[in-house]
Amino acid sequence: MASSLDRIQAPIATEMAEFEEKFRQSMQTKVLLLDKIMGYIVRRKGKQVRPMFVFLTARATAQDPAAPLPEAVFRGAALIELLHTATLVHDDVVDESNYRRGFFSINALWKNKIAVLVGDYLLSRGLQLALENDDFDLLKIVNRAVRELSEGELLQIEKARRLDITEDVYFDIIRQKTASLIASCTAVGAAASGASRATVERARLFGEKVGMAFQIKDDLFDYGTAEIGKPVGIDIKEKKMTLPLIYSLQQASWLEKRRVIFNVKNNAGHRDRVQQVIEFVKQSGGLDYAIRAMYRFRDEALAILHEFPASAARDSLEALINYTVEREK
Repeated sequence: MASSLDRIQAPIATEMAEFEEKFRQSMQTKVLLLDKIMGYIVRRKGKQVRPMFVFLTARATAQDPAAPLPEAVFRGAALIELLHTATLVHDDVVDESNYRRGFFSINALWKNKIAVLVGDYLLSRGLQLALENDDFDLLKIVNRAVRELSEGELLQIEKARRLDITEDVYFDIIRQKTASLIASCTAVGAAASGASRATVERARLFGEKVGMAFQIKDDLFDYGTAEIGKPVGIDIKEKKMTLPLIYSLQQASWLEKRRVIFNVKNNAGHRDRVQQVIEFVKQSGGLDYAIRAMYRFRDEALAILHEFPASAARDSLEALINYTVEREK
């Protein structure tokens, strides 16, 4: 899978290498403890999919695809990484999570107080980077994503208490929680490359569609047979209503629906109840329904993408979309 991402990254390999070095430098600080934590964050970075979306979209929407990308593109990618990392550090505190991507979380190693302050620091570094360079248009785009992410999380918490999420509410939640971030990556890439407002909005909508497909794929992992990406049944244990379960409950009789909701509400310490919910969803066609929805969003993203001029960057974006829906973790 890594070689697949390497091939996708080919048109922007030079920019990605340059970005990694610049981002590493931007994380340095004179405070010894903070510098140690920043180094830890940089070392455990993931697949770098978000910066890839920024740089590939910038290339695909640039007036001269062969010209060097403006510095604003690098700053935009760094701004997204800083603000997103801040939200992840805070999320781990809220969720009392000790691991992220197989590594110890910041709060597990340095406790909650330091983790919260580190999140605040990352947030301020992102804001500082944008303000020092008058990147107000980029800051507007990323600020919208951070606001929507927070609103989506709170909406999900509110609905989880009553387990009354409809399909429309589910789509609202994942659009805010996940799709808004990828939409900000593609919008920032287009805006930083000097694209028109109409093109920036088209790029944003493209990223939003990709993000919807990405999150549905993530939700499907909850029904797998092995611990890939996240432990199987974790969403059910946390009482998160995702598309496969929402659809299955819509098809169920009143009595069956009541039984399943009871198992979701009262699954603490009962692995068999979680397994019963998983089997119910599989037998009700919930997985097939969610897969069809995922591919529908992918196709909508591809339709928007093909409005952009043909280029190596556009081809890589298409491959990156397919990677998000075909990944195994």
